[in-house]
Amino acid sequence: MRSCDTEFGAVTERVVDVDGIPMSALCAEVAAPRAVVVALHGGATTAKYFDLPGRPELSLLRAGAALGYTVIAPDRPGYGASAPFGDEFDDPARRIRACYDTVDALLGAAPRGAGTFLLAHSAGCDLGARMAADPRGADLLGLELAGTGTAKFDDAERVIAQMRGTGDRGTIRDLLWFPAHLYPEEVRGGRSLSSRTPRHEETVAFRWPTKFPVLSPQIRVPVRLTHAEHERVWRTDPETLGEIARGFTSTPRLVSHRQSASGHNMSVGFAAGAYHRSVLAFVEECAIAAERPTA
Repeated sequence: MRSCDTEFGAVTERVVDVDGIPMSALCAEVAAPRAVVVALHGGATTAKYFDLPGRPELSLLRAGAALGYTVIAPDRPGYGASAPFGDEFDDPARRIRACYDTVDALLGAAPRGAGTFLLAHSAGCDLGARMAADPRGADLLGLELAGTGTAKFDDAERVIAQMRGTGDRGTIRDLLWFPAHLYPEEVRGGRSLSSRTPRHEETVAFRWPTKFPVLSPQIRVPVRLTHAEHERVWRTDPETLGEIARGFTSTPRLVSHRQSASGHNMSVGFAAGAYHRSVLAFVEECAIAAERPTA
């Protein structure tokens, strides 16, 4: 276990055993949390996405702890300490169970305040939506899905097809990290954050546009959908966003949020602080709703 303390709060690196597999996470815990936020990173990165080294002012974990929330960012199954066991997680049900069990192992008997809220970004939205649609998801405070969708821009489709044919990820990085001036120089293009991806991730990415509309009607907790002002992969026109929203037929509340001055990777850009505060405001609204349900 390693702790990193700054004026913005403390973040601890932890590893727990889940069914014989080491599962790693970054944790920012407070003694009496208002709620617990579980943050799921996207593809080809790790939990460091939510606590960018050397940039504590952009950290979701530190911002959350400063406002009284315990924040946990697990390395998704097949990433971090569990990377050598990536093939164990081909089954989506195994990934769901592993993530819930990781959170339980990390928290133990520690208080969770009003409850647990899920935040998922990009490729992590598959796991986040599946966890929310799972029977255990009914007890969640809510769900944030950021940097995702059901239809890609034509340029993104072309680049992805080319990448699959050549293995060259250079051009897709240009889309994911656009515009460059909105990101710290040390992280542009994924530098300092990149990670190998588990085998199942390619299947997840390929199936997501058709799986998202299947999962969304099964989610019964408040949902916020966030897209970046400068998103270059997923279409964010009103027609597409409206179609996505209409799929959430069981949620008691749906909010659409546009994060200004941000590209696809909202949690590591210069607007990360603004984005994280907006998410935490939604978490607080969900906590209030859980404590004071309407008749």
